[in-house]
Amino acid sequence: MTDAGPGTADESASDVRWRTVARRLLERVRREEETEPLLRALAEADDVALSPIRTDRRAGLAFWLNVYNAATQLLLERRPELFESRLRFFRAHAVTVAGVDLSLDDVEHGIMRGGRSKYGLGYLPRLARTGLDGSYRLEPDPRIHFALNCGAASCPAVLAYDPETVDETLDDATAAHLDRTVEYDADHNRVRVPRVCLWFVGDFGGPSGIRALLYELEQVPPDSSPSLRFEEYDWTRTPRKFAD
Repeated sequence: MTDAGPGTADESASDVRWRTVARRLLERVRREEETEPLLRALAEADDVALSPIRTDRRAGLAFWLNVYNAATQLLLERRPELFESRLRFFRAHAVTVAGVDLSLDDVEHGIMRGGRSKYGLGYLPRLARTGLDGSYRLEPDPRIHFALNCGAASCPAVLAYDPETVDETLDDATAAHLDRTVEYDADHNRVRVPRVCLWFVGDFGGPSGIRALLYELEQVPPDSSPSLRFEEYDWTRTPRKFAD
């Protein structure tokens, strides 16, 4: 993927290719290059410019995955002290899109999870508003929980996403993360899975949905019905956990 050099004057909301702007931002974060032109372009965009991410599920999914992961890394770099309080970290201003200041919670729960609360195991609506209208919301996709990196040691590695291949890349990210973290105990017919599966069990369609995913990815035998155990989450601050 080609990218204009950092700080180029022609990167404005009027000429940025919106289907790839978030990917370009994430790549610059990874390379530790200048990000302000792209951040400014996101902030100055309007609904017309952002129509691709509001009308195309794959474009929206790739866009917000990249925005979230880029914004997290920038927040960890610029305001590392916030991570000492997870409440403050997730509610702090992380990125501005279309003139609206967004927190990481806004992006994940208000947009990517379609306005669901981070509490209530994925079954409750989110009462807080993001400031962006409902056309930006996505239908919840449980695979995002194996793709969003909030800066903790237990988070998945960061990948970059393109609209054309976002589903395939999410499948790969999900399989890779579960392959690293799932432990099946055949003697007791129980399986340990990441803690996010408990926090957002409703996104997965309940415990049976989690098991269906484990069957699909061959993490447990097809004729088993294991009990679920949830690993503790390691909140050690771990910035720049990019996939190789």
